[in-house]
Amino acid sequence: MPPGQRHEAIKAEELVAVAQAASFIGDTGYDSNKLRQAIEAKGMTAVIHAKPERKDPPPLDRQLYATRYLVERFFHHLKRFRGVATRYDKTARNYLAMVHLACARIWLDQGTRPTSAA
Repeated sequence: MPPGQRHEAIKAEELVAVAQAASFIGDTGYDSNKLRQAIEAKGMTAVIHAKPERKDPPPLDRQLYATRYLVERFFHHLKRFRGVATRYDKTARNYLAMVHLACARIWLDQGTRPTSAA
């Protein structure tokens, strides 16, 4: 895990090496030729928003890229738990336990949301 001030893209190649999926979805921070080549070498599709300075940006599957929002929304919900967001726990075991409890709470709350009458 990279330090908090570093972008997680520094570990992206390690992630791609063990990934087993049809697509690799990432934000603009993951846009590099080297990473795209590693993704394609694994037989995956790179769904990465191109950096604005790219002269000829690769095509982007916008519908698939939109699913990235679900992950971003989950982390937003997770960070609403103050103990998880600020990592009050001293040990990794206790912190992981808090993350599990927060995830369970988020999951349980999903079933209590009212549905719209259509």
